[in-house]
Amino acid sequence: MLFSPQIPLQLEPRRPDRLEDFVAGPNTGALAAVRHLLDEPGGSLFLSGPAGSGKSHLLNALCHLAREQGMGAFYIALKRLPEEAAASLEGLRVLDLVCVDDLDCVAGNPVWENALFACFNEVRAAQGRLLVSSSKPLAALDFCLPDLASRLAWGVRQVLHLPEDDGKLEILRQRARTLRIELPAEVQSYLLKHGKRDMASLLQTLEQLKDAAFSGKRKITVPLAREILKS
Repeated sequence: MLFSPQIPLQLEPRRPDRLEDFVAGPNTGALAAVRHLLDEPGGSLFLSGPAGSGKSHLLNALCHLAREQGMGAFYIALKRLPEEAAASLEGLRVLDLVCVDDLDCVAGNPVWENALFACFNEVRAAQGRLLVSSSKPLAALDFCLPDLASRLAWGVRQVLHLPEDDGKLEILRQRARTLRIELPAEVQSYLLKHGKRDMASLLQTLEQLKDAAFSGKRKITVPLAREILKS
């Protein structure tokens, strides 16, 4: 694998997500497709959906699962990476799974598109697996390189949907269990009613609640949640 040591890359799964922790809700089909990918040498899966629909969770989780099964796996998040980082995609044909997050962030950039096209060709030829995510559907991405879109269209495509309120609460409860904190029902309801309702903001608030509770040796309560939201 070739890449400049000067460029900080997110090569490891960036969160300890697990497939069993994914609250599927309306995304049962997408979850099943992700699970199936490891059983399909040479397979590829393209996930699209808005922020908060669980794309990064699924990519991180599958990367963890592949490594637990003794496979070679690579994760890269394309958001905010410089063009020089595209060199990190060279030589990945030796791996069993390549997870590429945030494809939409580099669509229209010829340096990234050519690097991704070469990478996807290498991985497919070596019977590796590809899991790619984007906030936009494949047809809505404005590629400079039409062959890149064609290559991605060869695989399976799944659309992820945002969870309803019940799903958001279940995701909060699941993340609280992962963080090993108690999140009372009244606090869950308060966050959903008074905080930002997108999942990224809700989960960030949960992290802030955990940190505030631990540092102040306090229980997680509605008053503490109110303080966090005001700050």
